[in-house]
Parts: sequence; C-alpha cells; structure tokens
Amino acid sequence: MSAALELTISKTFRFEAAHSFSHEAAGHPFTRLHGHSFEGVLTLTGEAEAAGGFVADFWRVERVIQEALSGFDHGYLNEIPDLPTPSLENIAMTLFRRLSDRLPGVVEVEIRRPSCGESARVRRGDR
Repeated sequence: MSAALELTISKTFRFEAAHSFSHEAAGHPFTRLHGHSFEGVLTLTGEAEAAGGFVADFWRVERVIQEALSGFDHGYLNEIPDLPTPSLENIAMTLFRRLSDRLPGVVEVEIRRPSCGESARVRRGDR
C-alpha cells in the first residue's frame, strides 16, 4: 500500500483599492488617501485521490475569491468592517479567514503590492 500523495494548487487574483493610515503623524504621505494595485495568491492542498482528481475546481475557487473580495476591489479598505488597519498583513489575514470559511484545504494566502516590492503571507500553522 502506498502513502497518499498531497497536491498543492494556487490561484492568482488581483484587485485595486485605496486606503489611508492614521498611525503616522499628520502630514505624512500615508495619512492621505492613496491606492495600490494588489495581487494575491491563494494556495490549497488536498489528496490526489479526491473526487475527479481535483484538489478543488478552479472555476469554483475563482467564484469564491470574487465573493471574498467583496468591498476590496475598487473599494476604500478603511470601510471594510472585518478588516482592521488596512496593512498588507491584515488584508492577508482577512482574506485568509474569508477564503478558509468557504474552501476546504486553504493553507496560504499571500498579498503583494508589486509596484512597491512588498508582500505579506499567512500560512496555516498546523502543517
């Protein structure tokens, strides 16, 4: 008998959003409303023996991502109720929670600001 194989799949997504920060002194550039192009990567794992040979159906994954991005794409991040201060770290955590609630096998969400060369990654710690 052979050990079960684990497959990993990833789906990249993008969104545009604006935010501002209040933790800096008045007049600091980040206290003003500003926007970014964000890119994210959702990673899921599962067994190769899963029904149909899929870890997850990419079409369904895409739909769940779009639902999870409600309020994010072309939105003002400071107005999203379940998002604390709109840092990369908090955006990653919020989207991780939203996606994990809807998709089994979510192990990681990474959010990037490519134009700034910055990213934050949330990874399930029980692996």
